Parts: sequence; structure tokens; C-alpha cells
Amino acid sequence: MTQRTTQQPAWDDTRARAVLRALFDAAVAAADPRKVLAAHLPDKPTGRCIVVGVGKSAAVMAAALEDAWPDVPLAGTVVTRYGHAVPTRRIEVIESSHPVPDANSERGARRLLERVKGLGPGDLVLALISGGGSALCAGPAPGLTLADKQDINRALLASGATITEMNCVRKHLSAIKGGRLARAAAPARVITLAISDVPGDDPAVIASGPTVPDPTTFADARAIIARYGITPSAAAAQRLATATDETPKPGELPNSDFRLIATPLMSLLAVAETARGSGLTPLILGDALEGEAAQAGIVFAGIARCVALHGQPLTPPAVLLSGGETTVTIGHGPAGRGGRNTEFLLSLAIALGGHQGAGTRRIWAIAGDTDGIDGTDDAAGAVITPDTLARARAAGLDPRAVLTGHDSYTLFDAIGDLVRTGPTLTNVNDIRAILVA
Repeated sequence: MTQRTTQQPAWDDTRARAVLRALFDAAVAAADPRKVLAAHLPDKPTGRCIVVGVGKSAAVMAAALEDAWPDVPLAGTVVTRYGHAVPTRRIEVIESSHPVPDANSERGARRLLERVKGLGPGDLVLALISGGGSALCAGPAPGLTLADKQDINRALLASGATITEMNCVRKHLSAIKGGRLARAAAPARVITLAISDVPGDDPAVIASGPTVPDPTTFADARAIIARYGITPSAAAAQRLATATDETPKPGELPNSDFRLIATPLMSLLAVAETARGSGLTPLILGDALEGEAAQAGIVFAGIARCVALHGQPLTPPAVLLSGGETTVTIGHGPAGRGGRNTEFLLSLAIALGGHQGAGTRRIWAIAGDTDGIDGTDDAAGAVITPDTLARARAAGLDPRAVLTGHDSYTLFDAIGDLVRTGPTLTNVNDIRAILVA
């Protein structure tokens, strides 16, 4: 009896693009609050249940909670990004600005603080926290204005500081971040359900940790400002130098419990499973990779070349997977349009060179932010193919000049390779997949 084996189709551009998009979609689906939130809920409360939330997923998390607890009286407010609201029946939704806060960000912060005042030990606060909350919910600390926070936020975004460093500074200029929301809710019990978008899944960093203790200090914030040469407003500088109202430290919030419902690694594991089903051998290189986007592109190109040339650390057809958040340091010159994922991809394509592989091996890649927005534009990220550089030059673009000018969005838009998903209503940070076949 002859056994037949199912032969996979050849790896061409059409197949590679379709598989890469399926991998990205798998990452997003694994972090969908409508699928994962209910399993992490506590026992239903007997006292009041107040819902507060902030982040790009806050509204859909609120809707998922309402569906899971139709018989529990719920009241509260969540703050999400413009365009990320979904219909809710009992929980108020406020939309505000990201990545730079606006007046609604301040209004949302004040509203959350109002919601948790006057609660007793028998009451429950459910905090629905996800990435983006640092900008979306910006209550200035005493002596500061929204303009003070906007200025330093812009400076931090352009500085190349990591998300952990940025949030350290934000917490010490805030009336709500760094555990201050949980402190205001005492003596009520606070349970946080969170979707992580930060390297290491540190609860104190996700949305600047409004409901968890903060190990950082004013001195840490001052050191970060100095490290990146940032000049804050006079009021912000004075607060960082003289304020004594520190954020709650570890051990100071005994009634606060924290639960992760979705993380970058959870999504990467789902992507790996999807890759196997597509005939690829996956390798997860890390879920918390940081550093300059352009430099990361060079490093990943070296790993991909090793797979193509030597079959190490795995044999093609294969896919290299990673998560985390790189940074783009703008400097003092003019900058075009682009985000960290498109900058990473353009650097990767340049480092790989025109043939993008060796012998019969070719390389494709996708990188995108799982929230659907890479930076401030309308794309989640982009795709590169073996002929990305050739098509860019045919469109009259110099890839190296574009990279230097931080204008990667423009290049990928010109050649039709941006990935546009619209708001995904979740956020487990960036997902990168490099396919070698």
C-alpha cells in the first residue's frame, strides 16, 4: 500500500503575504477581551461594584464585563482612545487623545477619581487596564496644568526613552497614576484586570499602574529627565525637585489584586501554533525586546540570513517571532511620517539587501502594533517582500534617505505595503514575524 503525503504549495509572494497576515491576526485574536476576560473575573460581589478603566481596550473590556455579569449591578466609567468606544449599557465611556493627552484625558482622570470616592470595605472596584492609559487618562498633580503634562509627554515621545522610563516620569506628575487611583478607592477592594503592552508585563508600567504600588521615586524621574536632556516646564521641574507626596510603595495597597488576562507571550504562543498549521517551524526570540527600531532591523536581518544560509537556529521554511516595543529617536532634524514598526521593517529590508536571502531561500516579514496603530498614523505596520527595495526605487524613493528621515510610512504607503486593520480594541504591543522559505 502506497502512502501519500500532502505537499504544501510553493512559497510565493501571494502565499507568504497571506500567511504573515494570518499570523498577525492570530496575535490580535488571542488578546481579544471578549474571548478572555470572563475567565479571570472574581466571585460576584455582594456590595457595590464600581468599574473604572483606562486604555485602548477599556471600552470593549467594559462591554465584555457587562456581558459576563448581566445580573450584577454595575456602575462606573472607562476612558479609551477616540474611535475605540463600543456600545455599553451600564458603564460610561469617555474618549480622549493618544499619544498626547487632551482636555478629555484630564476630564476622564477626574471622573475615575470621583467614581471611587466614598467606598466601603464591602465594595468592589474592578479596574480594566490596558495600554495607552498613560496619555488617555491624564490628571495633573497639584500645581500642574494639562499643558505641563502635554509638553513633557511630547518631549518623552521624541527622546528615545523606553516605555518604562516614560511612565516613571508620568507617574510623578500625575494625580491618578502610580497607585494613586487605588489609594483613593480605599478601603474598598480593588481587582485589576489588565492587558499588558509593556516589556516584562510589569503591572506598575502598564498604563502607568494606577491601581498598583510604584517602586520608582521622584529621584528616578529626575534622573530620566536628565539622561535624555529634557527641559520640563518650570512647574513640572519644581514638582520633580521638591514634592514629597510619593506614590504608594510596595506593601502600601493591601486590598489591591492584579490579574493579567492577555500578554505578548500569550499572543506569540498563539501565533506559533498558527505558523505550525501553515507549514512553518516557529521560533520565539522574545516577548519583550526593546531598543532602537532601526538597529533592531539590522540584528534581525543577521538572524534571518543565518536561517536562510545555514539552517540555523532552525531549518526553513520557518518563521522568527518576537514581541516588545522598540523606539525611534527623532533627534533635532526634520522627521517624516512613520512608526517604530515601519522603521524596523525598512531597516530590515535594507540590511537584507535586494536578494533577501541565499540561493533559493527568500525572506518576507510583517511587523505591527496589535492595537492597529503604529505611532500616530492610520496603519498597524507593514510588510516587506524580497523586492521591497526595488519597488521603492521604482517609485522614486531612496530607501536609505527615507530611513534617515524617519519617513518609513511614506515609503510603504507608496508601494502599497502598509497593513491597515483599524482599531483592534486590544493591545499586547508589537508583533514581528520574519518568514524564511
